[in-house]
Amino acid sequence: MFQLENLLRENIKKLVPYSSARDDFKGEANVFLDANENSLGSPLTKWYNRYPDPLQWKVKEALSKIKGVAPQNIFIGNGSDECIDILYRAFCDPRKDNVIINPPTYGMYEVSAHINDVEVRRASLTKDFQLNLENIEGLIDEHTKIIWICSPNNPTANSMNRADIEIVLNNFDGLVVVDEAYINFSRQRSLIQELSEYPNLVVLQTLSKAWGMAGLRLGMAFASVDIIEIYNKVKPPYNISQATQELVLRALEETGQVNEMIKALVSMRADLEKNLQSLSIVEEVYPSDANFLLVKVSDANKIYNYLLNAGIVVRNRSKVELCEGCLRITVGTEKENKELITTLRKF
Repeated sequence: MFQLENLLRENIKKLVPYSSARDDFKGEANVFLDANENSLGSPLTKWYNRYPDPLQWKVKEALSKIKGVAPQNIFIGNGSDECIDILYRAFCDPRKDNVIINPPTYGMYEVSAHINDVEVRRASLTKDFQLNLENIEGLIDEHTKIIWICSPNNPTANSMNRADIEIVLNNFDGLVVVDEAYINFSRQRSLIQELSEYPNLVVLQTLSKAWGMAGLRLGMAFASVDIIEIYNKVKPPYNISQATQELVLRALEETGQVNEMIKALVSMRADLEKNLQSLSIVEEVYPSDANFLLVKVSDANKIYNYLLNAGIVVRNRSKVELCEGCLRITVGTEKENKELITTLRKF
């Protein structure tokens, strides 16, 4: 049975979090003399001399209306990378605990594990890029704290079978983290609405992809109130800047525009797939639920370098397990996609 307290590191159980000036004060005031800020302002604007809301409540309230979950079930991180790293620091004892990844998958799960000195166990995906439940089960022991699942997956672009994810959630007593960075491009429903059903579920999303705000670095974790409280206990006091919070609040008012961009990207993805399949150098274009395509080509290294020399940058994934001979190609603008196809036809 899942018991959050049993997963936590002992030092985190005893941790007294840093209490910032803005944590201590709740309410409205006209004079702020509590945080040693520059009371004369800043070269940018008079507002940026003040520390931002450490818990980003206005942003969480706006996200709550869009995502259909309570603000208390949301953690906002400096990119999804912070959401990933905090889970390691809160739940995984270095040189003792382990996590399971499902390669090929997003590389930061493993990088963050190595940074935190946590063992990584690999349950490779099946040939059709689905979870290998038997392998996952065989790797779990009493020190397994987290299972990472990326769906839609990077770099394979497909969604994992929902039933398989639910089997993992129902049969594992640790945390199951489902990274939904590309969920807006998929027909599959988000698992966010299942948080009340699975206390061990953490869902990651981002504003970097469908929302087009990669430069702002804002990631989100959705989980039980208890898990979110751990996130807030461990995070730096002011992890999201005032400027980022302001820009995100403006963007979150434009859901209609974002939905139109998603439709356009999905349509262009289909066109790009069709055009790539017409090329003799392309052996296979794998189905995609993301804003990119995994493409198997005749000679990945040569084609990658050829495109690079032509000023076109794609991602060479040919050395990644199960992605041998493959390039990962992001759906660009219509002009960029046309330039890519025109250039490849000349190879």
